[in-house]
Amino acid sequence: MLEHRIDQRFTVTYSYPVCFTRKAFSPDNPVLAELMRMPEQGMKARALVLIDSGVAASRDGYIESIERYAYAHRHLFELAHPPVAMRGGEAAKHGLREVEPIYDLVREMRICRHSYVVAIGGGAVLDAAGYAAATAHRGVRLIRMPSTVLAQNDAGIGVKNGVNWYGRKNFVGAFASPFAVVNDFDLLASAPSHVRRAGIAEAIKVALIRDEAFFAQLHQQRFELADLAPHAIEPMIVRCAQLHLAQIRNGGDPFERGSARPLDFGHWAAHKLEELSQHRLLHGEAVAIGIALDTLYSQHIGLIDGAAVDLVLDTMRDIGFVLDDPVLDELDLERALADFREHLGGLLCITLLKGIGEGIEVDRIDMAAMRECVARLRVMRQAVQAVRAASEVST
Repeated sequence: MLEHRIDQRFTVTYSYPVCFTRKAFSPDNPVLAELMRMPEQGMKARALVLIDSGVAASRDGYIESIERYAYAHRHLFELAHPPVAMRGGEAAKHGLREVEPIYDLVREMRICRHSYVVAIGGGAVLDAAGYAAATAHRGVRLIRMPSTVLAQNDAGIGVKNGVNWYGRKNFVGAFASPFAVVNDFDLLASAPSHVRRAGIAEAIKVALIRDEAFFAQLHQQRFELADLAPHAIEPMIVRCAQLHLAQIRNGGDPFERGSARPLDFGHWAAHKLEELSQHRLLHGEAVAIGIALDTLYSQHIGLIDGAAVDLVLDTMRDIGFVLDDPVLDELDLERALADFREHLGGLLCITLLKGIGEGIEVDRIDMAAMRECVARLRVMRQAVQAVRAASEVST
């Protein structure tokens, strides 16, 4: 029998800026240093800088430029340790292999909860470094500096951190907001072209479920996006970030305690395709395939028409996405949906398209119909290849 019950309730307000800049480590650029300005009189911040090894390798003298920047702004902050390179790509999220050395540095350099971890790199590095920062001392201030399109418009600006575990994507992690995000457009050149292109998938995703005008813009500029033209890429990143942040801020469930996950449109299949390919498929490449599948399924159950499907698929193909992969033959639909539901918790809730710019949540998937969509996607790929081959012969 219940003798006492105390119902506890309190509200915590989260706030962090997402800043867009260029040449963040130029001594005359104050953005990063000012973010670390300590309000206490005479106090100086301490920062532990972690950098994606791919970024460090692709930019001559980048680590030295960080050290010069720290010296130029030594009245505001100091480096607790020379910048530390960590493995980039999905290897950064292989269990705790990259996380534990960060714990060691936090301990050895006496980093406290008012110090900063500054993480520079792609989404995987930010996820791993973010998890380390969120759990060391129960939370060290994190400043993310995303270096890829996907990280700047999606993965690096939200509140998720985590690593993979026993082959399961993001199995170990924590929701924790960053202290700040600094999107340096000049960093985008650090990534190969196929990595930059992959990040456009997240913009297509959020446009399809939230903003018809944005999708129209992506379609209109699809060939410039395919060429990775800065005048198309940079506004796309900003608008995608705005929509992503609006969902976190206004969606009523920033730490995803409910069942609906509209920002995961196309992701139930994408996560499993990444795992099956052993991460040969980049996240954005897998998301593009997942979007294609869920778009076809949306048509199959009567939510959208064939013209909308053609518009979506043609836009992604023209940007350079391959909407098929051999691992589709290995995709166990029931298992993929079950794993997705387990990871997110609650009831199965899948986002589909009710129209361009409008998502809708469903709680069941017709497996036979989805299998038809998988088969249809594979046949469509073969048809596209045949048309292109014929075009090349005629020219």
